[in-house]
Amino acid sequence: MDFNNHQHNNENRDNQEHPDNEPVHQSDPDANGGIAQSARQNAKANQDKKPKRNKSGNFLSGIIGGVVSAIVVVLLFTTNIIPNNDDGNNSDAATENNQSDESSPEVTETIASDNEETATNMEEASEAVVGVTRMQQTNIWEPSEESGTGSGILYKKEDGNAYVVTNQHVVADAQEVEVALNNDERIEAEVLGTDQLSDLAVLRVDGSQIDTVANLGSSNDAEVGETVIAIGNPLGMEFANTLTRGIISGLDRSVNMDTNGDGQPDWITEVIQTDAAINPGNSGGALVNSDGEVIGINSMKIAQTAVEGIGFAIPIDTATPIIEQLETEGQVARPYIGISSAPINTVPPQYRDQIQVPEDVEGGMVVAQVENGSPADEASLQQFDVITQINGNQITSIVDLRTFLYNEAEIGETVELEFYRNGEAQTVSMDLAERQQEQQ
Repeated sequence: MDFNNHQHNNENRDNQEHPDNEPVHQSDPDANGGIAQSARQNAKANQDKKPKRNKSGNFLSGIIGGVVSAIVVVLLFTTNIIPNNDDGNNSDAATENNQSDESSPEVTETIASDNEETATNMEEASEAVVGVTRMQQTNIWEPSEESGTGSGILYKKEDGNAYVVTNQHVVADAQEVEVALNNDERIEAEVLGTDQLSDLAVLRVDGSQIDTVANLGSSNDAEVGETVIAIGNPLGMEFANTLTRGIISGLDRSVNMDTNGDGQPDWITEVIQTDAAINPGNSGGALVNSDGEVIGINSMKIAQTAVEGIGFAIPIDTATPIIEQLETEGQVARPYIGISSAPINTVPPQYRDQIQVPEDVEGGMVVAQVENGSPADEASLQQFDVITQINGNQITSIVDLRTFLYNEAEIGETVELEFYRNGEAQTVSMDLAERQQEQQ
C-alpha cells in the first residue's frame, strides 16, 4: 500500500469527521473564542497524532502478515502440498546447480582415472620411440650431414643388439643413419633391410644403452572411435617424443601410392586412419592404444589446405611379418613375372599402332620390356603383348597386377595368363618366381 496515499486519505477522513466545528466557531467568535481556539488546537493535535498512529498500525500489520505467511508456507511444506527438493523437481536455477554439482565430480574422476591408467604405459611407450636421422654426403670433401629426420620404434632387444622399425622413406638414400635415444645420446645404426611397397625399414643398433622396448599389440583388435596416441618427433628432434591424442577414424582404408615417383599410383596400401596429429618427423613413430600397445606405425598424412586431421598408420599386424623378413633376409620375398608394363590408355601415341586388341576389351597392361630369364621370358611374352587377366582376375592397371601378385599369389605358383597379341587372344601358363628387383 502507498503510505502517502493512506495518510492523505486519513487526513480527508479527519476533516469529514468534524464538519460542524467551523460554523459553530464562526457564529460567535468573540464569546467562544477561547473554546474555539482550544478546539482548533485539539483538532490540529489530533491530526498530528492520527498519521503517527496509523504508521504504527501499518508496521504491526506488516509484521503480523509476514508471520501468518510464514506459518502458511511451513504448513504447505509439512503437509507435502508443495514438494521439497528431494524429488529433483526444483526450479530451473536449482536444477542447473544440482546438475553442475553432480557432473563436475564425474568429469574430474574420468580425467583422473584416464590419466592414471595410461600414464605409466604412455611413459614406457614414449621411451621406446626414438629419433632416426638420415645422413648424406653432399661432396667428397665434406663429412656427412643431416638430410632428414623421422621416428622409429624399438621393438626388440636380443643378443646385445636392439632393433628399430621405421618407414622406408625416412632412411631412403641414406649413406649413414643415426638413432637418437631419449637421453639425447646418438648412436650409429645399421640398415638391415627396406621395403618400398610397405614403406618399412629395419635398423640394428648397439643395445647396451637400451632399457625399454615397445609392447606390440594387435591392430586386428582395434575399433573405430578408440582412443589412440601418436608418438614421434614432429619437425625434428627439437620436439622429440611428442604425444598427440586422437581416435581411430577408420580401419582398412585403401590409399593409392606412387612408389616409383612417376606421379601415377602404382600400389594400394591398407592403413589405419586417425585424427591424432601426424606431422613431418612423425613418420616411423608409434600409434598406441590406451594400454600403451603399439597398434600402428605412423606413415603419412593428407597434406592439403582444405584437409585437417587425416593421418595414416601401417597396421602392426600387417607390418609384423614384413619386419621379420627385413630383419632376417634384408628384403621381402614376393613373386614377380619380370616385365615392365603400362596401362593401355597411357601408351605414347607413337607406339599405339603396335597395339591391337578387339574393341570390346576395356583395358589391360601393355608389356614394354621383358627381363631375360624371368618367368615372363620363359613364358615367351613379348613387347606390346596386352595382358588382360591372370587366373581369371581382370588386370587393367599396375595396381591390379601388383595386388594379385603380392596379396593372392605365392612364389612357385603356376598361374594362367591371358593376353592379346596382334589382336588375337592367347593363354599361357607361367611359374612365378621370387621377386628380386623393382619389377612386376
